[in-house]
Amino acid sequence: MNVIMPETWPQTPAAAIALQQALRSRVVCHDDLSPTVQFVAGVDVGFESGGTITRAAVVVLEFPSLQLVDYALKKQPTTFPYIPGLLSFREIPAVLTALAALTITPDLILCDGQGLAHPRRLGIACHLGLLVNCPTIGVAKSRLIGRHAELPLDKGAWAPLQDGEETIGAVLRSRTGTRPLYISPGHRISLPTALHYVQGCTPKYRLPETTRLADRLASNRSRLPPLKPVNIDVDAQSGNQSD
Repeated sequence: MNVIMPETWPQTPAAAIALQQALRSRVVCHDDLSPTVQFVAGVDVGFESGGTITRAAVVVLEFPSLQLVDYALKKQPTTFPYIPGLLSFREIPAVLTALAALTITPDLILCDGQGLAHPRRLGIACHLGLLVNCPTIGVAKSRLIGRHAELPLDKGAWAPLQDGEETIGAVLRSRTGTRPLYISPGHRISLPTALHYVQGCTPKYRLPETTRLADRLASNRSRLPPLKPVNIDVDAQSGNQSD
């Protein structure tokens, strides 16, 4: 995947917040993605050595079959502290390195974190989407901000997530009887379309297959399924590599 690395990166919380405020108006919350999404990616980030090393895993699945077609795992020193609301500044540098190692460029990226459902409307999905100019969705396991009505326990039930009078996402019951997910547009996608693709990537478990496989790669808990061969026109080296 062609990724242009930022020339500079904020080193303080004040600088990071200022950048979020500057970027928030550039986020596109209507559909600007391929009418035929063929490849969806999932991103998972973890830390090693007491948080000093960031480990970013990216998987690419064919859609709608959800078969694995590409993956990358990259590690690098952590350069930003853990601060709620500034997750992207801690995680994105390693994520960009992993995305750059992919052979197959995804049409859509599902991020394990917030998108628009963020105090400054610039969660990690928004920030990453702007940096790589790719449609992104925030798929969070917990709520950062907003309120919502009580959900039925049935799979597929959802309700708007609101902050004041603004709808900033949706609360989705992805599996009957489990805790909901918090879905919000990241970049170049609308909320209804984001819900459509998250549900399409979540056939059985609570989490999307993109997130589950990225977490499996990052944690090395179990082997990934075999890669499905796909016919693509590439002249770059294979992205299924790790450090």
